[in-house]
Amino acid sequence: LASDGQALAKFGRAVGTCCLDTRCSAEVLRAAERTRTISSQLAIVARVKAVTAESRSSSELLVSNAQNLTQAASRVLTAAEAACVKGLRQPPPDSEEAEVAAFCMEWRKNLSWHRAKESLNSARGELGLRKTQARPEPTLIATVQEHPPQGRSDKEHHPPTRNTSLFQQGH
Repeated sequence: LASDGQALAKFGRAVGTCCLDTRCSAEVLRAAERTRTISSQLAIVARVKAVTAESRSSSELLVSNAQNLTQAASRVLTAAEAACVKGLRQPPPDSEEAEVAAFCMEWRKNLSWHRAKESLNSARGELGLRKTQARPEPTLIATVQEHPPQGRSDKEHHPPTRNTSLFQQGH
């Protein structure tokens, strides 16, 4: 979990670096830094817990840090969505930022396609209002869940794709 948090923080830093809007960029970078910090804390707590006797307080601290990391990861992805919608500058080719930007632009294209499809096919009630049974818009969170970081235990269920390498450590 901690290493996935570090990978997500790296993703957030890449999005923040490429974002055209300074406020969105700052928000993504802030969320990415918080995620990196919590991931490091979680890794430390997990190592300490592994070598110490069973302790209720260390277990509670571990669970608390894991919950904080989950919330921080959600903030990174939400901020990254806003940054993608605002627009990303073209990063240098063959860079980590280029791979992240391509991933985000693909999500943005899917979002635009979904919105266009919904506006053309929206069922309207007798008052002319759109019915609320429309499918939800694609989110960056769902896209990341479809392409989890390699090395997780569910990798045999999700074969690696071109997009998964952007979440790997060491890139």
